Amino acid sequence: MTNVFVDTWGWLTLYDKRESQHPQVAAWYADFRAQVGQLYTSDYVLDETFTLLFKRLSFPQAQQAMQLLDAAVQAGSLNLVWVTPELFAQAQTLRFKLRDKPTISFTDLSSMRVMLALGISNVLTADAHFMHVGMGFQRVP
Repeated sequence: MTNVFVDTWGWLTLYDKRESQHPQVAAWYADFRAQVGQLYTSDYVLDETFTLLFKRLSFPQAQQAMQLLDAAVQAGSLNLVWVTPELFAQAQTLRFKLRDKPTISFTDLSSMRVMLALGISNVLTADAHFMHVGMGFQRVP
């Protein structure tokens, strides 16, 4: 596994120790960082993540998590993909195509388009929507 897209759930579970799967995700993250793999996320995912971190955690904890993510982007250990107008339009098309799945968020749809564009099939998430769309995505850990 060389490339993994990190969904909002992955970041929240990594930084919120009250999450039931925090130990597994923290261990997976540490193992993955020791390998040569690349982590990816999007600006839409970070938008959701920052909003929820500040709702769930104390201000200092949320601020630290935000700064750690920003530092990872600056250091190049986290690849931040910006949702371009083209990716946005592709997510809209996907939204219309998946009319039988109305509960998939637009952020998840944009993440799927980013993953497809980059050839990434592995996603750190608990969100089953990624598996229900028939695009070959696989959850980790």
